Amino acid sequence: MDQIARNLLARRVARDIPEGAYVNLGIGLPTLVANHLPKDREVILHSENGVLGQWAAAEPGQEDWDLINAGKEAIRLSRGAAFFHHADSFGMMRGGHLDICVLGAFQVSARGDLANWHTGAKDAIPAVGGAMDLAIGAKRVFVMMDHLTREGNSKLLRSCTYPLTGLACVSRVYTDLGTFDIGDGKVRVTEIATDMSPVELQAVTGVDLDFSPLTIEAGA
Repeated sequence: MDQIARNLLARRVARDIPEGAYVNLGIGLPTLVANHLPKDREVILHSENGVLGQWAAAEPGQEDWDLINAGKEAIRLSRGAAFFHHADSFGMMRGGHLDICVLGAFQVSARGDLANWHTGAKDAIPAVGGAMDLAIGAKRVFVMMDHLTREGNSKLLRSCTYPLTGLACVSRVYTDLGTFDIGDGKVRVTEIATDMSPVELQAVTGVDLDFSPLTIEAGA
């Protein structure tokens, strides 16, 4: 996924975050969401390293490396933001105080299982971080990821083959090909982000897709 596609994906996620939500942005793709939140909407961001408030990426040459997000990227805090010990931050995560967390993933299953910390490969470096705490502590879990692996395999699967981060915790998945709501044993397509047809999208996806939300919207 190139940088333009990454930012388009982040914009789609930012569009769906409601007014007043407390939102954790995970490492990687999710950090871009902070740059696309509507200016007229108050969303309180949370970072596991101990930041709360509103921020965006720091401009080149304006970095203050005491102020970073979970991905160790320099950020520019808006007025009213706060930073604190990461133990307090994990208390917020584990205490159910976050409305949404946005995470990257290697795989997501049809029932919302999340695999995002280890591929199981012998030469891979596992890095769970705070993902387990977020997966069970946030009220809703959004995932941002490429739809396909580099080998062309679907990351949306009937069952995950990688070590799991959390069970049945993912409520929505955003990929470069579409947006998918997970619940009641179904994966519902709420948006196709390309000019693909439903048949073409189904052909590259490792789970059975329910396109009824698109049908309802078209008939509205």
